Amino acid sequence: MGVGDTKVRGVAARAGGWSARHRWAAVGIWVLFVVLAMGIGTAVGRADVNQNEGLPGETSHAARIIDDAGLKEPAGETVLVQAKGTAAKATDAEFRRTVDSVMKAVTDTGAVDSVKSPYDTKSISKDGRSALIQFHVKGDADTAADRIEPVLDAVKKVQGEHQQLRIEEIGSASMNKTFSDAFGNDFQKAELSAVPVAFGILLIAFGALVAALLPVALAVSAIIATMGLMAVVSHAMPMSDTANSVMLLVGLAVGVDYCLFYLRREREERAAGRDAHTAMQIAAATSGRAIIVSGVTVCVAMAGMLFTGLAEFKAMGLASLMVVAVAMVGSVTVLPALLSLLGERVEKGRIPFLNRMKRGKTNGNGESRIWRAVLGAVLRRPKVALVIAAGALAAIALPAVGMHTQNLTLDQEFGNKLPIVRTYEAVNEAFPGGADPANVVISAKDINAPEVRQAIADFREQAVSSGASQGPVDLTVHKQENVATLDVPLIGGSDQKKAEKSLALLRDHVRPDTLGKVSGVSAPITGSVAGSKDFNDQIVGSVVPVFAFVVVFAFLLMLLCFRSLTIAITSIILNLLSVGAAYGILTAIFQHGWGASLVGAEGVGAIISWLPLFLFVILFGLSMDYHVFVVSRIREARVQGRTTRDAIQHGVVTTAGVVTSAAVIMVAVFAIFGTLSMQSMKQMGVGLAAAVLIDATIIRGVLLPAVMALLDDRNWYFPKWLRWLPDLTHDEAASIGAPVAAVPVQRDDDEPGRRVKV
Repeated sequence: MGVGDTKVRGVAARAGGWSARHRWAAVGIWVLFVVLAMGIGTAVGRADVNQNEGLPGETSHAARIIDDAGLKEPAGETVLVQAKGTAAKATDAEFRRTVDSVMKAVTDTGAVDSVKSPYDTKSISKDGRSALIQFHVKGDADTAADRIEPVLDAVKKVQGEHQQLRIEEIGSASMNKTFSDAFGNDFQKAELSAVPVAFGILLIAFGALVAALLPVALAVSAIIATMGLMAVVSHAMPMSDTANSVMLLVGLAVGVDYCLFYLRREREERAAGRDAHTAMQIAAATSGRAIIVSGVTVCVAMAGMLFTGLAEFKAMGLASLMVVAVAMVGSVTVLPALLSLLGERVEKGRIPFLNRMKRGKTNGNGESRIWRAVLGAVLRRPKVALVIAAGALAAIALPAVGMHTQNLTLDQEFGNKLPIVRTYEAVNEAFPGGADPANVVISAKDINAPEVRQAIADFREQAVSSGASQGPVDLTVHKQENVATLDVPLIGGSDQKKAEKSLALLRDHVRPDTLGKVSGVSAPITGSVAGSKDFNDQIVGSVVPVFAFVVVFAFLLMLLCFRSLTIAITSIILNLLSVGAAYGILTAIFQHGWGASLVGAEGVGAIISWLPLFLFVILFGLSMDYHVFVVSRIREARVQGRTTRDAIQHGVVTTAGVVTSAAVIMVAVFAIFGTLSMQSMKQMGVGLAAAVLIDATIIRGVLLPAVMALLDDRNWYFPKWLRWLPDLTHDEAASIGAPVAAVPVQRDDDEPGRRVKV
């Protein structure tokens, strides 16, 4: 069958062919789409996630009570006044004068109200050396950080006048301002540096300026379009800044990857002597198809986040899904049009010394010399390679068995780099749990009813007598709304595990024995510790449905697109190994502290609660990029007449360059997030970077070829009872170019081993 009578099948091949023939129309439609999406998105604006919506457990119940009552919780602030030596006491006259000076100073700013003396609230430590002055910031709590600076300055001024005492402020407004000032630009710097880093690596990979610009241009345009779409969609499902950052991360990774796959294949075919039209056809039919299979698989993985029931996760999942879909469509439509328009000019801006370096690393067929040597060793002894690689990954994954997840406390997240963290630790030491008290939100038909008042009094008394708190338990009553709140400092303070035990005492014993006995009273317990536990419980409860959804649908996609039960099963197993290794590295570094200093991190004793599920979804999706691309090339070579072993070697060594380049870009971009100041961001960056590195080397370069070599022709096993499934293989490449030999490949209508002419 010749080129002229090739019947093109498959969405990717048809889309690429149409775009190449109508190149200006394809480019114009893409530009119009990007401009319209961004323009409409800017016009309608983005609706962000309401922090009180989608919260888990009792945290959500408490937020609803406050919202339904129409209460606006003000931003609470605290000033710690503490003796530096052991002699001074809170009862001393000088100490009292200092407390009065602080109270007057903050009141005179006009920015606060409800200033409470520690002598009235009994907020004096057991050793008598520390006292807490409490007050509220006037106005909306969400914007309190913008108005807190005069208060901070007033407290600093009093500190300057009373050097013998420690006088420091902490609270939601002051913490938000401090973190905004210290780390507000972290994400922006990471996002801005990601594009230049990706471009630099692409320049090295292609050795030509124009060729390096194409993937970046497509990825950036896909991200811009998705930002507009996010704004439109947000009015049905709210979005967030976090979702935007994740979208940028994923969009840059897959956008560049997809362009790399397409562009490298087109250049490879032209280097092999194909004319421009045929090279484009082959690239569209092969790499284009791999992009669609990979893109759909990544979209399915991202959709797994929608099953968590958490608003923030749903926003991240939908945003990531959209950017992958947009990048996938752009790769199989506008990219062929641009390549057709540019022609030989895609090689413009060549850098001679880079091309000389590349030629030294490849043979005459463009195959990597390094990977050819590695593959030679693996294929000679596949059993040995399998045992060593699988054993190494199992050892790396082993620490994950003891993984502990939680929301990181302030000192875990930021260490001692900021003065306010030291204040947080000082408050918790003097008043265990005082910096993060549990908040009991009490709702009743009549909050002033005698039985309700007695139950509240009993709760306050038993909270201390049970050992859950050292007190004081502060009460605030909103008579008109029939709502009251209790602030209960938890024993354990910043130690999350101990604080959760105190929380359990309140929820499981103190509340049922007091407030729980009064009919019509609702008393959910929220706060930082409660929110962390409820969030962690929700995430843990989401693991099974999310894992099942992602794994089952990925398996079905692999089964349909490769028409091989063996390929579908091994794909899932290999990707799970990659994720498991990432979990092990995370646990070893950030929980146990093994080698933490090597990545500028600390062993904080826990993994941020949202990260394991997030990593699974992201990594499972992104790993499919490499897997689909490599296995597609192996299958293509097998269909064209090579033995399974030769097909494996050809498929891996010819894709090694693009997979390596794509992996280096991903590792570099993810590693940028590992340089941020927050431990949670370090965990995400290191986890993603390590997993991608393992996936592109040990998994794709050693385990995959070893497993496929051992399975041999069983790689293509497709049982008769599954042949009713649709055939989505579409091997156009087998009939493009030179005629090929007949090889034993199973189709819907053939028996195992029957020879089919392709």
